[in-house]
Amino acid sequence: MIPTELRSYAFRRERERGWSELARRVSAVERGGPGALGPTELAELPMLYRSALSSLSVARAISLDRNLLDYLESLCARAFCCVHAPRRRWGPALLAFLRHDVPAAVRGMAWHAAAAAFLMVFGAVAGFGLTLDDPVRFHAFVDPAYAQDRGPAASTEALRDALYGRGSAAQLGAFSAMLFTHNATIALLCFSLGAAAGLPVLFLMLTNGLVLGAFAALYHARGLGAEFWAWILPHGVPELSAIVLAGGAGLKLAHGLLFPGPWPRPVTLCRAGREAAVVTMGALALLFAAGLVEGFFRQSVHSVPLRYLMAGLGAVLLAAWLLSGAAARPGTRP
Repeated sequence: MIPTELRSYAFRRERERGWSELARRVSAVERGGPGALGPTELAELPMLYRSALSSLSVARAISLDRNLLDYLESLCARAFCCVHAPRRRWGPALLAFLRHDVPAAVRGMAWHAAAAAFLMVFGAVAGFGLTLDDPVRFHAFVDPAYAQDRGPAASTEALRDALYGRGSAAQLGAFSAMLFTHNATIALLCFSLGAAAGLPVLFLMLTNGLVLGAFAALYHARGLGAEFWAWILPHGVPELSAIVLAGGAGLKLAHGLLFPGPWPRPVTLCRAGREAAVVTMGALALLFAAGLVEGFFRQSVHSVPLRYLMAGLGAVLLAAWLLSGAAARPGTRP
């Protein structure tokens, strides 16, 4: 019987020239993209790739040594990325994702997002009414660390000053980064907790609404209602929309888990998870925009009409984005 080492040597000697040429072309594509190869070299790349796949199949069948198998598996994996990878660069691919995939996925889970929005609005109305009736309830809805001395005991002037806070560019940048991190954590929690039958998502939507309503009641009672909404809406339009979309994504995941329909539960859950993940990525993009608005625009522009104008412009752009793009893909089967 021929030893494995000798069989591997003979096998490699007969085919190594093609492997080396494939490795050279793959390395060139990895460094400089498809344009790094000439037209003839690029046209021959799939043929070299298929030849390497054939060699890998034979090597596995006759049980050649492990080192040769590892080399061929690595080479074929790299060549696969070069031959079958999308031809678009990351910039156009990202724009297409945001322009088409996210709006289509949002429309596909419109009822889930509507349920999340209803819970947040319900919480806001309840928080507003309960806090307006008894200001002490503010502390039941808002964590002291989040309130930052804004509460029933604060003076009207202190509450007004909080609406027009000023800071250096470095402070505003740090504030923007902190806000994005905090809100992104909430959005990812809403998405991931959908796997817990959606109950934690319902709780998060409701408590976020209670906090918003409690703050609105606090400022309304001091005659600062219009200024409060001018302060919160410029960043609140993208931020609250992002939280609602992430909550809808979590409810979509819970729907796939609890109501699989005629298909196996893992299949339905996988499909729902893909769609929910796309929406969550869109929500993170909205949170990034909200962090910039909250960290820079809102702290630098103190005109109430300009703040309302910014909020209105943000709402129009958001609606145009979510209503744009390709129509939602029909989902007759997961």
